[in-house]
Amino acid sequence: MVNYLCHVCDTTFSVDITRYKCECGSPLNLTQSEIYFPIEEIKNRDNNLWRYREALPIANESSIVSLNEGMTPLIPASSSACDHRLKLDFVFPTGSYKDRGASILLSKAREIGIREVVEDSSGNAGAAIAAYSAKADIDCTIYCPSTTSAGKLTQISMHGAKLKLIEGSRAHTTQAVLQATGTTFYASHNWNPFFLEGTKTLAFEITEQLGWKAPDGVICPVGFGSIYLGLYIGFKQLYDQKIIKKIPRLLGVQSEACCPIYQTYHYNQPKITKMALRHETLAEGIISELPVRSKMIMEAMNTTDGAFTIVSEENIKDGIKILAKQGIYVEPTSAVIVKAFDHFTQTKIIRGNDLIVSVLTGSGLKATDKLTKMLST
Repeated sequence: MVNYLCHVCDTTFSVDITRYKCECGSPLNLTQSEIYFPIEEIKNRDNNLWRYREALPIANESSIVSLNEGMTPLIPASSSACDHRLKLDFVFPTGSYKDRGASILLSKAREIGIREVVEDSSGNAGAAIAAYSAKADIDCTIYCPSTTSAGKLTQISMHGAKLKLIEGSRAHTTQAVLQATGTTFYASHNWNPFFLEGTKTLAFEITEQLGWKAPDGVICPVGFGSIYLGLYIGFKQLYDQKIIKKIPRLLGVQSEACCPIYQTYHYNQPKITKMALRHETLAEGIISELPVRSKMIMEAMNTTDGAFTIVSEENIKDGIKILAKQGIYVEPTSAVIVKAFDHFTQTKIIRGNDLIVSVLTGSGLKATDKLTKMLST
């Protein structure tokens, strides 16, 4: 049986309706369940993330909530710097990689008999949780900042979720939702470890698509860190099972508007500290003044010899345009990887013989209002 585990005070808890953190205030992980990868069997399974069934913590097959998500395309990028691939992880039913976590999290909610969930989100996670709650016939309420892209808010509402808009910063939205967690299951993509059990399948897919070999590095946008940590968990499990010979370097990107992890990396600080949002940013999906799982992010960065960089608003706009010229239409948060790749190349963190995968996280259709405004300025 899989339980919650606090790695700070080593306390375990059963997975129940209202718990989302330890008594000491720390986020919870999961106790390790049996994991293995029957590669020959996996090859013959459906092209979705449930092909890795033995590595996913859902005991009851009938509890699975799926829209056939996963196995997104991995394509060559236009680069002479190294072998650079793009993982099109916006090719999902709701238009973002967050479907990975939502599928596992709502499957667990159904398995333990949950009938109502709440979540806070800058948009994409809320849309994913709303969609999979609808599929599971679970009541859902999503809290979002009032500045969230209109397309994401419409999508959440269309799935039948109750939508609560919160004035102020992203942190104010989290404070608002926590008032509801005393009686309702908190389907948080930041606090709930079952969400990371979904995002770890990104590492599985990349490895399988490369012939069951790990790349040298993976670049991804990082706010609260659900991709970064999912990659770390997934590649570590593959390494522990001797499927791959190394864990790739995890290379994170933040907006200069709010970059507490980059500040810690750049100044070689021992822990991540809170950083207030400096100004509004196109990359709304990676605004996080202080990530919930800061210690785990530091562990992932240090263990993988990882690195972080930042991008400006002009860098983000350039990234959107560069990808669009290649036929790839992504939201601003995804486009941060373009100039980040250049930064990592210029600083020799990426070398000429490396195989690098960059993760594109959300469809441009998510941010039509902001992209339309960008075109007119």
